[in-house]
Amino acid sequence: MNKKITLALAGNPNCGKTTIFNNLTGARQKVGNWPGVTVEKKEGKLKFKDYDLTIVDLPGTYSLTPFSIEEITARDFVINERPDMVVNIIDASNLERSLFLAIQILELGRPVIFVLNMADVAEAKGIQINEKKLSQLMGLPVVFTIGNKNKGMDHLIETAIDEIKRFNKGKESRPIRYSHTIETCISSVENQLVESGVNMEGLSRWNAIKILEDDKVIKAKLQSMSSSSEEKIFQAARECRKRIQDLFEDDFEMVLTDDRYGVIAGIVKETVTNLASKRIDMSRNIDLVLTDRLFGIPVFIFFIWVMFQLTFSLGAYPMGWIESAVSFLSLNLEKNLPPSMLKDLLINGVTAGIGSVIVFLPNILILFFCIALFEDTGYMARAAFLMDRVMHTAGLHGKSFIPMLMGFGCNVPAIMATRTLESKKDRILTILMTPFMSCSARLPVYIVLAGSFFSDKAGTVIFGLYFSGIIIAILSGRLLRSVLFKGEEAPFIMELPPYRIPMFKSLMIHMWDRGKMFLKKMGGVILVGSIIIWVLSNFPKQISYSEDYDTKIRSVKSEYAEKISSAGTQEVGSLTLQLSLILTEINHKQEQERIAKSYIGRMGKALEPFFLPIGIGWQPSVALVSGFVAKEVVVSTLGVLYGVGNQGGEALEKALKKSGMTALSALSIMVFVLLYVPCFATVITIYREASAIWAGFNLIYTTMVAWSMSFLVYRAGMMLGSG
Repeated sequence: MNKKITLALAGNPNCGKTTIFNNLTGARQKVGNWPGVTVEKKEGKLKFKDYDLTIVDLPGTYSLTPFSIEEITARDFVINERPDMVVNIIDASNLERSLFLAIQILELGRPVIFVLNMADVAEAKGIQINEKKLSQLMGLPVVFTIGNKNKGMDHLIETAIDEIKRFNKGKESRPIRYSHTIETCISSVENQLVESGVNMEGLSRWNAIKILEDDKVIKAKLQSMSSSSEEKIFQAARECRKRIQDLFEDDFEMVLTDDRYGVIAGIVKETVTNLASKRIDMSRNIDLVLTDRLFGIPVFIFFIWVMFQLTFSLGAYPMGWIESAVSFLSLNLEKNLPPSMLKDLLINGVTAGIGSVIVFLPNILILFFCIALFEDTGYMARAAFLMDRVMHTAGLHGKSFIPMLMGFGCNVPAIMATRTLESKKDRILTILMTPFMSCSARLPVYIVLAGSFFSDKAGTVIFGLYFSGIIIAILSGRLLRSVLFKGEEAPFIMELPPYRIPMFKSLMIHMWDRGKMFLKKMGGVILVGSIIIWVLSNFPKQISYSEDYDTKIRSVKSEYAEKISSAGTQEVGSLTLQLSLILTEINHKQEQERIAKSYIGRMGKALEPFFLPIGIGWQPSVALVSGFVAKEVVVSTLGVLYGVGNQGGEALEKALKKSGMTALSALSIMVFVLLYVPCFATVITIYREASAIWAGFNLIYTTMVAWSMSFLVYRAGMMLGSG
């Protein structure tokens, strides 16, 4: 007995679908109406080898939105009747237009093959389509046909049957992924659908998309099930639609449509060559420069350099204002609170710790604003497209570069963004590379050290650090790929959305969303970390000093009192200034000895042998260890360890230079901060997204890379300096 198979032919009007249907079924077809509607239903039979095939010609449509009976009929047949295969007939001479429907068909989750019809017309127009590349990107077979000459029909049927066999053995459709914002919305509604246990026809992802698109048909079906969870599902959808409206001032449907065309643009750019005539529009004209293999990368590097110059230079003004406000607060606490341990904790622990970090809020907001600008204009996707060839050296593709670029803001959402990568190997490899991308939490450390030791060149030094992070991430990826992640690279589709003029409101929302994460850290890990550092640096209280500082201070005061009493009017001012400087020096020396003999000082001395070979003293080594909690804590720890308390950035700069730290040592510290173990929150995210083993591996691996690179930088600098 022959095996029975149902094939559904889908495609745009005038794509040659009916011609192919007639070629396959000949006189063995019947025509009627679809149940309940007046749309014509064509169905035919075909015997092929030991198979009995039923061929169903679906109504021609340009999309599967519920705006016409034809569209609803076509998608309902695929979802409810579940044909063994959807044969998507595509006009090869107009691939871009045809792919809009093709992507929506793929979202239905049924087995699909692409049939590029009118291949001769495409060739006559000078259009060449790389069907192997298209097949790799979409994860499905692609065949060429010439319907009006009855060419390729047997190959079409053989390919469809082979693909059905692969699905019967467990193959699954490759989902089409969109921008991070859209994917977050889809996941939110999909999770509600899954948790509700509603048994709707079709994939939960497809139903989530339809609910977000405000699809009346799907929403009515959900309501008809009388599900107690339907309001939660609709509420999640309303919240997502509102967020999209706030961000883009447009409906979810329009933003998703832009994303779909972005995916299509990426597919066309990868698979179509030798176009005789291209649609001239602004996006493509801009892309001639920005995605050019020769000019694109220098332009990208220039944009990144400008971003860090703006972050450093523009941020300097509000930094000064915030620093003045923190100093004002500290002085008022100093005046109004009675002497106590609580007063010391509030001034030198909480205010000094939080204050030393919050001054960098303007720099971080500027950085987030620039990243949002790249995303909202559509340039972020172009940067990833440009980096595709570079990323191949790490055994990855350009799509992996988007989470890495997001790592400039924060590694936590960047690692979560790797969910859009289909290959598990690619996901884990990208997760392990992303912490080398310098997150905004490291920026305060760079600003303090680069500003102290490199002054006018600070912006360029910071840019160099960020760029070095990219290079080391890629080289590291190449090493890990060849050792731990052997195998073929997974194909990908790089979405190239149209360029948009960014809306100021959207940029501010994106900037503030990310800035809130920084402020939450202020009241969380940074506050706790600052208190812990204060406790460790203030205990034990009983310390045996190397000399009697109190006696020394009394002696100096007595000596200068005599000098001042016998001095002339003109000399009094000079002697008073000398006394003040000497007393400050003695107090500073006593404070440094006290901290060195505190618990935190003892920790630093224990760590010193590990850090000395890379030019890092015990104070910075303690600060680096505290940075595991949050990288921002490094700055507040340095303030405590160098005894500057709440005196501000200039005092810390002077203390760093006075301690014997050199520009080379500062550079070594910055390289270590760039590369060593990410913060606790990032490690937990790696554990959740990958496994405990990979989280542990990342801890050890990043620290080894950081120490090795700092060693190379410091030793090379020493050799050049001595040479």
